[in-house]
Amino acid sequence: MNTNIDRKTFLSYVGKGAAALAVASTGLGTLDSKVNAASSSASHLFGFKTNKVSGYFEPISPSKEDKLILPQGFKYDVIAAMDDVINPAGEKFGDGSDYNAFFPLEGSNVRGLLVNNHEYTGVFSIGLIKDGKMTADQVQKNLYYQGMSVIEIYRDENGTWRMDTKSKHARRINGFTKFELTGPARGTAALGGATTAQGTFANCSGGVTLWNTALSCEENYADTAEVSKLPSTHYGWVVEIDPFDKTYLKKHTALGRFNHENTAMGLAADGRVVVYMGDDVKDACVYKFISKGKFDKSKGRSNSALLESGTLYVANLKTGKWIPITLDGVLKAAEGKADIQAKFKTQGDVVTLCQEASLLVGGTPTDRPEDIEISPFDNTVFIAHTNNDNHGNIHGHITRIFEANNDLGALDFDFEIFAAGGRQSGFSSPDNLVFDSDGDLWVVTDISSTSQNKGVYKSFMNNGLFVIPTSGPSKGIALQFASAPVESEMTGPFFTPDEQTLFLSIQHPGEETKDLQKPTSRWPHRSGDPKARAAVVAISGFKLGK
Repeated sequence: MNTNIDRKTFLSYVGKGAAALAVASTGLGTLDSKVNAASSSASHLFGFKTNKVSGYFEPISPSKEDKLILPQGFKYDVIAAMDDVINPAGEKFGDGSDYNAFFPLEGSNVRGLLVNNHEYTGVFSIGLIKDGKMTADQVQKNLYYQGMSVIEIYRDENGTWRMDTKSKHARRINGFTKFELTGPARGTAALGGATTAQGTFANCSGGVTLWNTALSCEENYADTAEVSKLPSTHYGWVVEIDPFDKTYLKKHTALGRFNHENTAMGLAADGRVVVYMGDDVKDACVYKFISKGKFDKSKGRSNSALLESGTLYVANLKTGKWIPITLDGVLKAAEGKADIQAKFKTQGDVVTLCQEASLLVGGTPTDRPEDIEISPFDNTVFIAHTNNDNHGNIHGHITRIFEANNDLGALDFDFEIFAAGGRQSGFSSPDNLVFDSDGDLWVVTDISSTSQNKGVYKSFMNNGLFVIPTSGPSKGIALQFASAPVESEMTGPFFTPDEQTLFLSIQHPGEETKDLQKPTSRWPHRSGDPKARAAVVAISGFKLGK
């Protein structure tokens, strides 16, 4: 990628102001006060007058170094890494850090609770697995190091982000934590009559609800469930926790059971809650759930009940229709196929066997739909389709859905390929997404560790973090903001409300290590520490003395 040309194009973009460019975007409706407020403070875009992360930066080039590399003018602090003690009880930060969500304490931008997902374990947390079989100790560690961490963090007087290990809120949620099951599968035969489930694991991405709780998504759960001798139907759901309440732990079956990547929550024009979700598997579908009831801000956390009753839909990209995944629809689609119909007796069966049901009713198989985000400017929906070598989509793409009348509750839509991965764009295999207040889309990539720096992936080098304007003359042009350590991916980008800090996870550095005495990565390079450690970092800007 020619970064000099892209930089000039990018500067021409930022020089016009976010609001003016947003108006130029195809299909964009009237901008709300949030956008106008963002444009009125757009002076941050010119130089380093503030340390707002989403301001001006000089794009970096791809790298193969075992470092987290940022543009000139930015720094990072390692807040918590695998095995760090997080609270007075001595609980330890998990492995496989993924999604982040920041919950301010008393409205602060510099102190709050950070929810971090732990997707899976690796050789540095549970050791090498011999002959493909875990020991009893490894099975226990595997459950412990997955799940979630709630930690309290703050920025000190020197501008360094730290973890408060004395926090009353800090805790682990993992494969041993008891959850309440809600929705149509609760207590059904599909779940063995269970109303509760042991633990959560394979926690990939997530989301924040309109009532200020965190949603976490169980993705590749099958192996852990099997080796732990736990019922597989108790996993693959969307989990809800309240960072401020240790007793609030739910799994919402109405949102379907599949390899969940994340959730993106918004409101339909009539006030119903809408949740978009991706299924991170090759030839899997895109979903949205629309609640039966309407959101009432005054009810606070009680709005969670909206996730227990509603309709789950699957996208048919050929017709531009959202198709309901209901018992009647499944049975009609399976007419004459007694063996299939026998699987589906209740709506609980439908949501439990959601992947099969969605294809039966006409869902379109797609290319690993991972993160989904709703644009805060125009209600268009962005989907990271990471890749699918089953039919030649090697570098993936980002799809943009336009709901009819800009209504998230609509059942008709159109779509475009917003950006395609490949040499021409400078990125491959898009994964997590997040918007900033200037309308830019921040994208992390997920080239597998076994493919990095090889073959058609060679030019991209290590995984990266990119910024892509969603409107204006630089629409769709990817500018690289960060490069990841060896054999890692960067996940879970999440801004503080003032955007002066970007939280980012560094997942599975050195995961191809076969000899613990010769790790392929030692990031974060702690003195005397031979291990690579998954971690969450805080990225912020600093003045260059100009």
